[in-house]
Amino acid sequence: MRNHCVQLGLNGHRSLSRHAVGTINRFLVLLAVMVFFSVGMLPKASAATSTCDIYATGGTPCSAAHSTVRALFGAYNGKLYQVKRASDGATMDIGTLTAGGIANAAAQDTFCAGSVCTIATIYDQTANGNHLTVAPAGGNGSADITGSATALKVTIGGKSAYAVYISAGVGYRRNNTTGIATGSASEGAYMVTSATHVNNGCCFDYGNAETNNNDTGNGHMNAVYFGTLCWFACTGSGPWVMADLENGLFLGGNGSNTNNTGRNTTFVTAMIKQDATTYSIRDGDAQTGALKTDYAGPLPTTSGYVPFHKEGAIILGIGGDNSKGAVGNFYEGAMTAGKPSDATENAVQANIVAAGYSGNALSSYKKLVNQNSSKCVDVQQPNTSAGSNVDLYGCNGFAWQNWQMVDLGNGYSSIYSENSGMCLDVSGSSTANGGNVIQNTCGSSTSQQWQVTTTAAPWFRLTSRNSGKVLDVANCGTADTTNIQQWDWLNNACQQWKLQ
Repeated sequence: MRNHCVQLGLNGHRSLSRHAVGTINRFLVLLAVMVFFSVGMLPKASAATSTCDIYATGGTPCSAAHSTVRALFGAYNGKLYQVKRASDGATMDIGTLTAGGIANAAAQDTFCAGSVCTIATIYDQTANGNHLTVAPAGGNGSADITGSATALKVTIGGKSAYAVYISAGVGYRRNNTTGIATGSASEGAYMVTSATHVNNGCCFDYGNAETNNNDTGNGHMNAVYFGTLCWFACTGSGPWVMADLENGLFLGGNGSNTNNTGRNTTFVTAMIKQDATTYSIRDGDAQTGALKTDYAGPLPTTSGYVPFHKEGAIILGIGGDNSKGAVGNFYEGAMTAGKPSDATENAVQANIVAAGYSGNALSSYKKLVNQNSSKCVDVQQPNTSAGSNVDLYGCNGFAWQNWQMVDLGNGYSSIYSENSGMCLDVSGSSTANGGNVIQNTCGSSTSQQWQVTTTAAPWFRLTSRNSGKVLDVANCGTADTTNIQQWDWLNNACQQWKLQ
């Protein structure tokens, strides 16, 4: 009987029949296809994760996520924020360099070269669309202004980015939100901020607030606060992470809490969370180490806090009633649906530390000191209003004597007030000797652009682009409240200044 499987070759060795070879070839092809598809179906290396991925894994997904510095989802490659250029009113959306990565600061630098730029919108990175824009007027003040887009440059992961620099009068808000907790629903919130730029004004908050811009009573807010405003008895000198629950900045319990001793580090992680009966406050160094639990226990027993009455608006840099006397740095923050576990928050802290915040988070605002009198350029009361007069006054360390020069890239600089966020200006764009110097809403006017020319270091003169005249002290006066004006360059000490 003929064997179809094996034949005797000419050399005496056995060889496979054509039928057998074909069968094996078909098997090898099938095996290759199976390997190809099985490799394609293997789990791929996980994408980079960020804080909102961690919250989602913990069962408390982000209901809002804001940062001008980095993506808060590992796969996010959308818009982080929008800048507005003063020279022509044009806007530009700033995104990430890569999915899940750092902001494209170079795009902002190119767009803003030669002009003043502000942060017009901070985009929500969740699908809820809870974008933050300038806060409207409220029960405690007129409408806010947007912050400088260039005042706070930071390094993260070895790359440069711009954070949100809040000075008094700057604030962001969204009243019509989606997915934000209301009533006594559970919620968490965190932000990364800095102890290098704080004050005791009300209130550097991020989180849940009233929807009508007014104080509507106890328990109508759930925002994380950072600063030195001490509502109850405080331990240490701060600054402290606290819970702004409306009509009180709570260190824990009914307000006071000796375990909350403050967090004085260059970068700070600030966290709060709350459910129907309890709340927690945690803080940490955003550059290293673990979180500290300042408080975890019952809600305040004062009337109005149980049950909660949260309304679901989102604020940044202000109080619920639009109190806008606070200052602060905001790098990133998120709010959650549900109360995160400690383990989830610990993982979020580890992610923040791994992000690699570094560089100069300090305010670049300094005193502008006159050579003749050794006194400072000062804004008269009301020192947050457009048109407020600028004069000479003894240096006292208050924010209305602090100024920042922002290079416009055209040989001139804008000079910002830390206290108001407004710019040094010549009233009415005057070109005459004696033209009065004021603070005014920053714009594209050449009367707000100043050329810095060194005379004998560290001294310099400031020349108005509009008039060609220099910043001058009237009649070379040395008394407090002596007026500051513009005048022809006379090469005297009354017209020379230094930053200190």
